[in-house]
Amino acid sequence: MIKASGIRKSFGPLEVLKGIDIEVQKGEIVSIVGTSGAGKTTLLQIIGTLENPDAGIVELNGTLVGELSEKKLARFRNEHIGFVFQFHHLLPEFTALENVCIPAYIAKKSKKEAEARASELLDFLGLSERITHKPSELSGGEQQRVAVARALVNNPSVIFADEPSGNLDSENSKELHQLFFNLRETYNQTFLIATHNEELANMSDRKLTIKDGVLAA
Repeated sequence: MIKASGIRKSFGPLEVLKGIDIEVQKGEIVSIVGTSGAGKTTLLQIIGTLENPDAGIVELNGTLVGELSEKKLARFRNEHIGFVFQFHHLLPEFTALENVCIPAYIAKKSKKEAEARASELLDFLGLSERITHKPSELSGGEQQRVAVARALVNNPSVIFADEPSGNLDSENSKELHQLFFNLRETYNQTFLIATHNEELANMSDRKLTIKDGVLAA
């Protein structure tokens, strides 16, 4: 599902990634850990096509993403990749249902199809009673679950999660972590997660550690 090789990235004189190789199989949940500034987020953004590497190749679901034009890459990202960030980035003026539908509308799905899929996901995530609520009317844990539903609405091949529980208390963190495994079981989703949360990392199928710009053995 994910194959990246020789990934290098520098910011000015600082070389953050020094030749990373990583493979993730379909349906696998893999966590990346490391100290702050180790390059977890940079690696996730490069593999998730949000950032370009200085060198190296990224292949997602059989597609070499570096060879796509900007327009084709945007379409590929919308159709095949879901993102969950530390901050949920929900639009305050829209309801939970409307927020979840946005990527589906970008993919030119009909309102009926988008709302049906969004409702199914929100129900699965235990939010069926909250679909007409705006973000300000939801708890932190509920807002993050809406963000997860939004990431899933186009049935992406892979979900990239960057410190997904970094803004949640311990109870909501545990619920969110368990949710990823429930989603994998139900939808066979693949997850690559950058996290400081050792509990989440240890629950994953594999835990990879970035240290000094490379993956530690």
